[in-house]
Amino acid sequence: MKKITLLGLMAALPINTFAAETLATPDLDEVVVTASRTAQSTKTVTGDITVIDSEEINRLQGGSLADLLRLQPGVQSYSNGGMGTSSNITLRGTNDNQLIVLVDGVRINSGTTGTTAFENIPLALIDRIEILRSPASSLYGSDAIGGVIQIFTKRGSGNKTHIYGTVGAGSYDTYTGNAGIDTAYKALKLGAQISSYDTRGISAKKRPPLNVDKDRDGYQNFSGSAYASLEFAPGHSLGLNYLESDGRSEYDNGYVGNHQNRYQQGYGLALKNALTERWKSTLQYNNGRDQLYTVSAATGATANSNIETEQHQISWQHDYQLSNGTIMFAYDRLEQDVLTKTIGRQTLDRGRSNDAFVLGYTGSFDNHSAQLSLREDHNSQFGNYTTGGLGYGYAFTPAWRVTAQYGSSFRAPTFNQLYAVNYGNPNLAAEKADNLEASLRYQGQALQAKVTVFDNHIRNFIQTLTSGCPVGFPNCAVNAGKIEIQGVTFESSLALDESWLLSGNLTVQSPRVDGSDNLLVRRAQRYGNLVLQYKAGDWNWTTELTASSQRYNDAANRLALSGYALLNSTLAYQLNQHWRLQARANNILDKDYVLAAVNSTVDYNTMGANVFFSLNYDMH
Repeated sequence: MKKITLLGLMAALPINTFAAETLATPDLDEVVVTASRTAQSTKTVTGDITVIDSEEINRLQGGSLADLLRLQPGVQSYSNGGMGTSSNITLRGTNDNQLIVLVDGVRINSGTTGTTAFENIPLALIDRIEILRSPASSLYGSDAIGGVIQIFTKRGSGNKTHIYGTVGAGSYDTYTGNAGIDTAYKALKLGAQISSYDTRGISAKKRPPLNVDKDRDGYQNFSGSAYASLEFAPGHSLGLNYLESDGRSEYDNGYVGNHQNRYQQGYGLALKNALTERWKSTLQYNNGRDQLYTVSAATGATANSNIETEQHQISWQHDYQLSNGTIMFAYDRLEQDVLTKTIGRQTLDRGRSNDAFVLGYTGSFDNHSAQLSLREDHNSQFGNYTTGGLGYGYAFTPAWRVTAQYGSSFRAPTFNQLYAVNYGNPNLAAEKADNLEASLRYQGQALQAKVTVFDNHIRNFIQTLTSGCPVGFPNCAVNAGKIEIQGVTFESSLALDESWLLSGNLTVQSPRVDGSDNLLVRRAQRYGNLVLQYKAGDWNWTTELTASSQRYNDAANRLALSGYALLNSTLAYQLNQHWRLQARANNILDKDYVLAAVNSTVDYNTMGANVFFSLNYDMH
């Protein structure tokens, strides 16, 4: 009955054709900054980049950032339960800690695990996302073996006051609300937004053996962001941005009352100066903080652990405009400090710093485009690393373009991998990687398509072993040798007519350990998405099919996780100029699927068929 109800709800698609707004293919000439650290047209980018706009983000109201990213080419995600539990993102088969995540330019990842708490960043605060699926250490430094995800929070674009907000409710006793305002006074622009999320959730474990773990594990989050920008003279401005997210999630571990509090904070100050007509300078200071406080209620006593990471970043970048391109020179400094405590006892207190100089160039000459980057990093722990990138593109017709790119990258071991009690190995070497890729792209008015092949070789790959460790170590971090990730990604979108748009992506890859030929943990060899959109007049309807092949939950490839396919849909109706009503159904066919497992007998849980309704107000 539940399946029939959901199918009936989302099939209520109007078939009338209206004269109002209709669908179009994505913008052929968007401007991105992540691919080269300078403003650049997507037509000239040689790397593999995807832009997620606000319309696509709004379609997933009530969902998570991981849900949104999973719909993108070359992206996989898995989590340890329902909403609020640990979510992991991998790009092109690389590890979740081989990825740089920036929120308005601020690093907010954990220094102990190297990963980012995607589950704690609400979609309600996000305006735009850029995903660079190419090694980018030559631009951003350590960790960018898989690429970079840059998140931009909401901010106004005009000089008028703009107020907006959303309330929503859905399955699993889920309730959300968010509100924001943008305004301006003369040369000053500022704004702020808040977001609240509350759900009783599902049990984090699927069919757990202990009755105490069969309860529902809830999640609450309260977040906010703010910005201000003052242009104190023509071409000269001072900007401030701030983000804070506070989440509480329950988890299963054999006792009542287990929960985690996750706190993230990021703020930045940017001074921009037009020194000449061609020469621009940007001086930035950013601070990112990540804190995880875990309460494990055991035998009447509370065993608490606290993990804090703080990252201070200074960047001074100069962009000089040439007749056929832009030269970029930058100095970056990153300071990382980690403090961990267990039951009030300090277990780790470490810090390190990294200084780097970056030189880059992007340019276009008739049908040719080029990108070069060179970076020298000096790490206080690991010494010097030099990385480089070289890209070339050629448009042999206005619609057809071919690109090729090489990039080297590295990742310094995390503090956990080096120093964690009964796990860390202070003799670990940094991971190093070399990537080659090429693409063939077609950009027409009705049809867009891209095929990208890639080959990423990673040396000194750091892996966690559960056997063969020193005495007293239940598991340990070791340099496991070489990893080779070969693959191809297909992307396309086709405007069937003014109202219908069909798009999709498919990734076929082989992320394997050279010595054993085993697949990396929880990495599928085939995965992709198919999206059908209808838009006419006041109606907007979208259906998504997401599928993945079999994966393995362990390094030995003995515990298989079955493939799955999910059907989701969104139906929105514009009530008037300011109000929009939206309904979303996830996992419409109520599939029982697994993204990750605890062990050979217990899986982490996933949500069955569920719905979410929202009412949106926009002053525009």
